Amino acid sequence: MDPQGEPRLEHTVVDGVATVVISNPAKRNAMTAGMWQALPPLLDRLAADSSVRVLVLTGAGDTFCAGADISSLRDPGSRPQELAVRAEEALAAFTRPTLAAVRGYCVGGGSQLAAACDLRFAEEGASFGVTPAKLGVVYPSSSTRRLVSLVGPATAKYLLYSGELIGTERALRTGLVDEVLPAGGLDARARAFARVLASRSQLTQAAAKEFADGRQDRDGHWSAQARGSGDTAEGVTAFLERREPRFTWTAEPSVGPGPPGVPTSR
Repeated sequence: MDPQGEPRLEHTVVDGVATVVISNPAKRNAMTAGMWQALPPLLDRLAADSSVRVLVLTGAGDTFCAGADISSLRDPGSRPQELAVRAEEALAAFTRPTLAAVRGYCVGGGSQLAAACDLRFAEEGASFGVTPAKLGVVYPSSSTRRLVSLVGPATAKYLLYSGELIGTERALRTGLVDEVLPAGGLDARARAFARVLASRSQLTQAAAKEFADGRQDRDGHWSAQARGSGDTAEGVTAFLERREPRFTWTAEPSVGPGPPGVPTSR
């Protein structure tokens, strides 16, 4: 096989934006066990790169991700669901804003990864599905809770019970995606919005991410971070001087015990 067709995760970092590309063209970018295993350490490396301010997850070609490689389920010793959950949780815990740029199929494990991102932009014609009921697989509790938090219990049950695919109109209406772009417009919009995110205060974003994800006991921590960061003073000064702010607070991955991805100033 051409090595360019081998299942893999590709990544680039340009102007503060890390782009991770799911690439398995022979199987509509289905995630193999090796790809699931490779994602958490890749995210760790990107989180350790102080130049990275935003992460964009997308798929190669005209498909985001058609799910897990079903052939792996035939191996009784395989742990595809465990690996998928680890990858999903690592993505959800990434310390910077994350954006899934979706075109084509976003199904099964692909939907798990998209839901683990902070935001989702989709191109018209994309299809979304959560399909364990077609395989007799129990969807993980953490993935189910994340889906419910996005779309509500009724739509989550519709997707989980039926395994049916929905289009971008319904995905937008139910909150599964945040923006729908016309054909050919996804990449430019994702790049432009990623640049917007990269220009904003990482301090604000990191605190907001914790609070939105349910950490409600950290007000004191983030107030202290704000006092010592200089970002507030810079933001106010830039506003009064009618210029773009130059925020300097940066996030670091947590070390040792404690919640994953808790940022600190440096």
